[in-house]
Amino acid sequence: MFQRIFIIGRLGSDPQMRYTPDGTPVTTFSVATDRRWTDANGQQQQRTVWFRVSAWRRQAETCNQFLTKGQLVMVEGELAEPRPFQGRDGQWRASLEVTAQVVRFLSARAEGAAKAEEEVTPPDTVQEEDIPF
Repeated sequence: MFQRIFIIGRLGSDPQMRYTPDGTPVTTFSVATDRRWTDANGQQQQRTVWFRVSAWRRQAETCNQFLTKGQLVMVEGELAEPRPFQGRDGQWRASLEVTAQVVRFLSARAEGAAKAEEEVTPPDTVQEEDIPF
């Protein structure tokens, strides 16, 4: 059996990174997905579904370093069985938790990501005496 979920949405808060007892990094963040439609009465409707995402190892470090609240991301991963909980208003809800296999940053580059790329970009001009052969 196999299952895969794709989510495109915005981060609801900055990611939080922690480490397991054996030192493995894990970063968690929430992603909101919106659905908008017009009902039979012509009224605009909107429904937001929240997902709690966990990224592990190197991906956890990258997400923690470059993601911030409000950024658009695509998450591909595995959905855990929903956990029911009772909200502050007394209504029952489900917590939807996803273990990420892939996280793609869809927003324009964050300032930190642009700086990191600039540091590894080779210079535009290369002098002949710099070529080793």
